[in-house]
Amino acid sequence: MEKVLPTGKLNFHLLENLLKKYQTVLDSRLIIGPKLGEDAAVIDYPDRYLVTKLDPVTFTSKEIGWYAVQVNANDIATRGATPKWFQASILLPEGKTTKKLVERTFAQISEAAKKLGISIIGGHTEITHHLERPIVVGSMLGEVEKEKLVSTAGARPGNLIILTKGIVIEGTSIIAREKEKELKKRGYNEDFLRRCQNFLYRPGISIVKEALLANQFKISAMHDPTEGGLLAGLYEIALASGTGLLIEKEKIPIFEESKVLCKEYNLDPLGTITSGTLLIVASPDNSGKVITLLKENGIEATIIGEIKERNFGMKIIDNQEIKDLKVSARDEITKIFTKN
Repeated sequence: MEKVLPTGKLNFHLLENLLKKYQTVLDSRLIIGPKLGEDAAVIDYPDRYLVTKLDPVTFTSKEIGWYAVQVNANDIATRGATPKWFQASILLPEGKTTKKLVERTFAQISEAAKKLGISIIGGHTEITHHLERPIVVGSMLGEVEKEKLVSTAGARPGNLIILTKGIVIEGTSIIAREKEKELKKRGYNEDFLRRCQNFLYRPGISIVKEALLANQFKISAMHDPTEGGLLAGLYEIALASGTGLLIEKEKIPIFEESKVLCKEYNLDPLGTITSGTLLIVASPDNSGKVITLLKENGIEATIIGEIKERNFGMKIIDNQEIKDLKVSARDEITKIFTKN
């Protein structure tokens, strides 16, 4: 019997092989196409680049419309581009969908788009057989001046790795929203749960502001780690850039609420979904300028490591010991949805 694949992202090596094996005819205007670690495609236009991204929201059913706009806008912004146009395919569960659910999803998309100055240009909505929960698949387009384009593959040895805000921002909100009743039974109070749920807005899962601020300087690479958490995001940068890296675990900022909820469900914070975190790779000279500008705009930023030569490998300093970076494509958050 053929082995069934686990929930979450495809195994990195399987996906990489599939992308290499099943390539289509390449248009000469395609600047960046399908490649492991790259956040969005880039298409050449006479005076600028068009940047496009498609990403689903599957781990949460609450605030799903808001999530869909934010995560797609984030991937556009990591190119140094401004997100401009959004469309969505909204798939709703048979036997569970009400008019209130549909309208709430539309309202969430509208509110998120307005706050980011994004136009909604179309999409599709249907009630679908055999779905347990709503799914929104979003598609975002944006544009960037050619000289301002940033890719995941631009990291170079000697560059420093900057992390904004902290990790497990999205994961914290998802756990508190999806497991609210269970957590109350376990003794967590209303104030704590509301604070965790509102991680969606504060510190927030959008990285558009910090990405565009950072791109005022010469940036080597940017990437927003999402599924698979921080470790998967770091792995994707190194893989796309053909480099190694060294991370210092004790320098990785994590919110106290995130620590508590990850411990409650036995999740590794470094491997838990973390939209809202931005990784910025820049030269030592520009790294200090980026951090200063971000902090002046109310965004915390920390240097957590350095890009190394490829033969160094991908490593992390943990309790003063250098260890290999162990990365899984399967996000830790999937554990909270596993039926015992």
